[in-house]
Amino acid sequence: MVGAGPLMQRYEGSARGRGVAAAGWRLCLAHRFPEQRQPYGAGDVPFRDILRHVGLALRYFRWWYKKTRIEKKSAFIDLLCAVPLQQIYGCPLGGIGGGTITRGWRGEFCRWQLNPGKYHYETVIADQFTVCLRRKGQTVYQQVLSVEKPSALQGWNWGFCGHYAFYHALYPRAWMVYELPGQNVVLTCRQVSPVIPHDYKDSSLPVGVFIWEVENSSEEPVDVSIMFTLQNGMGTKWDGSGGHWNEPFTLQDGGERVSGVLLHHCTPINPFTFAVAALEKAGTVITHLTAFDPAGSGRDVWQDLLQDGKLESPTGESKQTQKGEVTAAAVCASCTVPARGHGTLELALVWDMPRIHFGSKERLHHRRYTRFFGSNGDAAPALSHYALTHYKEWEKKIEAWQKPILEDSQLPSWYKSALFNELYFMTDGGTVWLDLPPDCIPQDLQGPAAAELSNLLPVLREYGRFAYLEGQEYRMYNTYDVHFYASFALVMLWPKLQISLQYDIAVTVLNEDVQPRQYLVCGKTAQVKLKNVVPHDIGDPDDEPWQRVNAYEMHDTANWKDLNLKFVLQVYRDYYLTHDALYLQDMWPVCQAVMELELKFDTDNDGLIENGGTADQTYDAWVMSGASAYCGGLWLAAVRMMCEMAEVLGDTETRQKYGAILQKGMKSFERLLWNGKYYNYDSSGSSTSSSIMSDQCVGQWFLGACGLDQKELEVFPKSHIVSALKTIFEKNVMSFAGGTMGAVNGMLPEGVPDTSSVQSSEVWVGVVYALAATMIQEGLVQEGFHTAEGCYRTVWEHLGMAFQTPEAYCEKKVYRSLAYMRPLSIWSMQLALESKARQASSPMPPQKNPLHP
Repeated sequence: MVGAGPLMQRYEGSARGRGVAAAGWRLCLAHRFPEQRQPYGAGDVPFRDILRHVGLALRYFRWWYKKTRIEKKSAFIDLLCAVPLQQIYGCPLGGIGGGTITRGWRGEFCRWQLNPGKYHYETVIADQFTVCLRRKGQTVYQQVLSVEKPSALQGWNWGFCGHYAFYHALYPRAWMVYELPGQNVVLTCRQVSPVIPHDYKDSSLPVGVFIWEVENSSEEPVDVSIMFTLQNGMGTKWDGSGGHWNEPFTLQDGGERVSGVLLHHCTPINPFTFAVAALEKAGTVITHLTAFDPAGSGRDVWQDLLQDGKLESPTGESKQTQKGEVTAAAVCASCTVPARGHGTLELALVWDMPRIHFGSKERLHHRRYTRFFGSNGDAAPALSHYALTHYKEWEKKIEAWQKPILEDSQLPSWYKSALFNELYFMTDGGTVWLDLPPDCIPQDLQGPAAAELSNLLPVLREYGRFAYLEGQEYRMYNTYDVHFYASFALVMLWPKLQISLQYDIAVTVLNEDVQPRQYLVCGKTAQVKLKNVVPHDIGDPDDEPWQRVNAYEMHDTANWKDLNLKFVLQVYRDYYLTHDALYLQDMWPVCQAVMELELKFDTDNDGLIENGGTADQTYDAWVMSGASAYCGGLWLAAVRMMCEMAEVLGDTETRQKYGAILQKGMKSFERLLWNGKYYNYDSSGSSTSSSIMSDQCVGQWFLGACGLDQKELEVFPKSHIVSALKTIFEKNVMSFAGGTMGAVNGMLPEGVPDTSSVQSSEVWVGVVYALAATMIQEGLVQEGFHTAEGCYRTVWEHLGMAFQTPEAYCEKKVYRSLAYMRPLSIWSMQLALESKARQASSPMPPQKNPLHP
């Protein structure tokens, strides 16, 4: 718990506010975080590195100027304009792939991602909930439920005391609890989004529901009104572009009736409609105000509510806004709560942006939810009705999913919070989930490459195309070296989306892009994409994803050692968890192609690939030379899985081929890298080649996740893995920041961080969660939890980075890349725990080694 106030102390135990979950991330609205960090910038680069990268700096600045000032587009990584840290974010609203709106932990609507992959970090002050209490026909209390005291809307009563309210998040739900001073009334606002594992319909909906539970502890009834005000727009320049308008609506279906206001936002690209709606039922009155000026004092709407706890409810639509004019609307739900009684008011926020263009504006795409609600842009009333009449069903499914974990007394409370709350990135990672109509075959899916994948089109047509960003600041879709870590969340919760993503990657592997490009770090020119090479990413939302891949222009990734291997590892892992035989059959030729190409990196034919002494893997600023623990471990795990897939598919020749390679490679790996306690960083013999890398057991991580780590099938000796993990725990965890911040990427044997590169001295949150999962797999359960806890406490409780977990932070001062994909790897910890539980209840018999029939 962070920042307990009077209400939080009073409502601890069984009275936490009505229906508030026991586990989760909680803090008082008056809380202030103890540290304000800065994004990593040029001033943090060591002098030796500045001299080494003068060429890069010049090339990057020229490229950046052309991209942002001449082409008027965004840089895929903007090294000159990092997003500043705001310690304000809470649970995002919305399902998967339809855009998200983030409501901060103090109640403000403050982060917007409706246009695919683009963020607006604006707090729109008019977007508020206001409560009005009336007793005996008189208004006795009216308050904006916000701690802010803005300069706008001065006619409203602002500045709710934060000590009398708290926020609680357990994604995809959140609660805000307010004790209204002197009123004997407690309000609990429960926020629900339809993020439901294994659900491929409702999970796609762009909706959020707010259920207001009212507890009246007084001896007389009270009339309660909750007013939801919303500006037509996202706080950007387009709000004042003119041509926007609002209109009231009512929809009755199946005996259920909802009413509210539609706010039509008529931009030339990606227009959309908001809906603010409430559920009508016995004892509840719904009123509205079609339009008011959010740039004015707001006195008219305030006095309207103050007069009788209701709004005037004019009929007809508003006039269209003029250029420079903004508009907003309000919906109010009212009921009478008896003495010592309870009442419920239900409101929803919906956004309907069914047809989208990416930045190139070349193709029109349809979001996934249009399959169920149509793509004409008129679905907001139906979505509102559906959300308000189905949210109880969603909550039952969410509770059934979360309950076994939340009720497991063996799991620490912080882990339960981290596991579910880190899942925010699945929706708020610039995520798009597109529908592929039956009569549509996109250009990138035409041609012989797609024809080689027999189940490609059936999968994409049934489940759509899915993409999410590497990070909100690192704007590339499905960055594959990072998705490797994050993919556990997808395959465990929405496995069909992981399969769909893999098909998209597979067809890209078989294609090429011969367009030349100058790469920014080295300055050399090479083609964008080679055939039979896994892409770094499938494109930039400011361009045309899928059509043009590899938006990453820092390095030529054609010679990266990890991308092809990570494809093979995910293919087998996905098959192991889903038992999808058609998928395995389709992916097998692609796996063979990428592994055949990977063999060229074994330059001395010792069964082990070598790194080239340049940036050639996910640690793109921390070079490896010769054999390396990271890439060598990935290689051996991939070779092992090639043997397993060949066994399943009856491909004896391939099984024997890779079986022989594995036997050689295992011996080389131990000979070149094992030093008696852990695996050296690489075999270069440099001053830092004996660094203790926290990610050195990455191959074992995947083998264990796929049940391929039994003693009879060992690729890495069990005793060596355990020794390496204990060394990492001793050095990278406990000898770094007092053991309270997770595992630093690199630690020298003498117990000081490896500062040879920017990345070696960082903590990568997603890598730490993967490391913790590996520890759990190997029986070091307490060490695993301690390691991961350091990251959660640092990010969520100390640095105020909730719902924006970064890629990296240093021990002091700086962080890098807010809101990043890789921390979704925490779900591999859950897989490890579930696997251990199954093994304990039903020990598996020894398995035959396919290498030795």
